[in-house]
Amino acid sequence: MIDLLVAGGGPAGLATAIHATLTGMEAVVIEPRPSPVDKACGEGVMPGGVRALSALGVDPAGQELRGIRYVDGAHRAQAAFRDGTGLGVRRTVLSAALARRAAELGVRILPGKVDEVRQGPDAVTTAGLRARWLVAADGLHSPVRRGLGLDLPHRGPRRYGLRRHYRMAPWSDFVEVHWSRDGEAYVTPVSDDLVGVAVLSTARRTYDTYLDRFPELAGRLRHGTIVNGVRGAGPLRQRVRARVAGRVLLVGDAAGYVDALTGEGIALALASAEAAVRCLRAGRPQAYDRAWRRLTLRHRLLTEALVRVSCRREAARLIVPAACRMPHMFAAAVHALQ
Repeated sequence: MIDLLVAGGGPAGLATAIHATLTGMEAVVIEPRPSPVDKACGEGVMPGGVRALSALGVDPAGQELRGIRYVDGAHRAQAAFRDGTGLGVRRTVLSAALARRAAELGVRILPGKVDEVRQGPDAVTTAGLRARWLVAADGLHSPVRRGLGLDLPHRGPRRYGLRRHYRMAPWSDFVEVHWSRDGEAYVTPVSDDLVGVAVLSTARRTYDTYLDRFPELAGRLRHGTIVNGVRGAGPLRQRVRARVAGRVLLVGDAAGYVDALTGEGIALALASAEAAVRCLRAGRPQAYDRAWRRLTLRHRLLTEALVRVSCRREAARLIVPAACRMPHMFAAAVHALQ
């Protein structure tokens, strides 16, 4: 019998399989899409995520990130990372690097889709395979989570994201967050001649209409060349009843999501993958839900607070001026997210 079956071959799923294999478990990944897997993503990895990748033996090519900068008109606030550097990396490059490491360790990655899940007292069966445990790392709108009845109704504003890349030299080694009353734009250098620009908002508009809200950024991007189409994701907020259901554990975005505003998605996915495998190896799968809540608490509280403010147009325009007036508080918030 397979020790661990993983639904989803994105970063969360591959990291789970790698962690499991490194502890002596047999892991098999089921993924319907061809590798490397792409998705709408800000593509910035916080320093904690970089350290987690290194611990897995994964070192993807990308651009070193020194910190976070908030921009709103004439107002600028920035804070450098205290505990190492982050990494701007194309999602496809990150996925390919994780897939190579998984292959080196003997992880099987099979084409297919996890749909109906049947559980017994000592095994779970799906996609024609039988395993002791199933990890659902199948994304923001996880079909496995939905099939198990673990989704909770939406509450609060619905936010959506769009991302596109521009061929041009990065003008900063900071992730820039441009603010407006209608949302935010995130600029992440991902190579020495490529930047990714993601926009987040509650409004449903075209990508170029979003960019019109950021005239300074739009003017700079006119000097670059659009290299790919727009990818979208949303609604971003996903409320989850529990992260453990019998022999199934939810990892990464499938485990619940607040927003992409603070850029911790990859770091949290890697941390939750490690926590899930640790609980399984200890024979305490039910401890995973509590472990997940603990490791994501700071992120959830800070992100929730920022989203509430950013969704109120009059309050949103005060965020960057406030960060400028209180640089030590802004630096502390950036440090808390590392």
